[in-house]
Amino acid sequence: MSEVRVAILRIEGTNCEDESARAFQEAGAVPERLHLNQLTDRSPADLRRSLEDYDIMMIPGGFSAGDYVRAGALFGARLRSAIGRDLRAFVEDGRPVLGVCNGFQVLTELGLLPAVDAIMTDHPTAVLAPNDSGRFECRPTFLRYGGADTPFTRELSSGDVIYAPSAHAEGKFLMEGDAYERLMEGGQVVFTYVTPDGSPGGFPWNPNGSPLDIAGVCNPAGNVLGMMPHPERSVYRHLHPEGWRGVRDDMWGDGHRLFESVVAAASR
Repeated sequence: MSEVRVAILRIEGTNCEDESARAFQEAGAVPERLHLNQLTDRSPADLRRSLEDYDIMMIPGGFSAGDYVRAGALFGARLRSAIGRDLRAFVEDGRPVLGVCNGFQVLTELGLLPAVDAIMTDHPTAVLAPNDSGRFECRPTFLRYGGADTPFTRELSSGDVIYAPSAHAEGKFLMEGDAYERLMEGGQVVFTYVTPDGSPGGFPWNPNGSPLDIAGVCNPAGNVLGMMPHPERSVYRHLHPEGWRGVRDDMWGDGHRLFESVVAAASR
């Protein structure tokens, strides 16, 4: 297996880069936490990096730029301005991109998700809106995998229910017109919120009120995945809310399967 390099992008306010790096490391990759400036000429030469040198890119959770304007908007605008062409080329090349929580918001603001009509749209075509509860929700959440073909989910079978906790105030995935129908028809709904036994449950199992219980979507090619729940916080078996009961019979939690899957895909 060849060395898989992962770029984990951050700016001020990002706060999930360490556990994200650990998740990729446990899956056998070589992660590097990069400030956005390191991918531009605003960084000293010895710290400068090129996105082209990485096999996977991730935008982790947090509160980038303090969530001013709206969650993910400023990080998305800065990414588009600084490295928009490089991002488009990275995705067009088929390399995997993961956005979790604030990262999902950023990918949506960038136009890389849901990207039904283009690799990277000029303007957002969806939004992660405030939760129906009107407050920050930090809860155990369970996700049903719908069978979408992505490099992140090849260790899963359609219908599998996995655990990944949620922690967000703006996670309600909204689109206009017939967009939901097109998303479903295109196989872009990767994860939906369910109860622990896999049934539809509404609040609190759907912590934000997303229509169709949408928790995660991919682009039409499947190599860009955005999800509100945090798989990097369920990498180890002991992080499951039931502890050691009712989950895998080794040290790994459900989140490990996503990182293990994408690293294996990128190493081929």
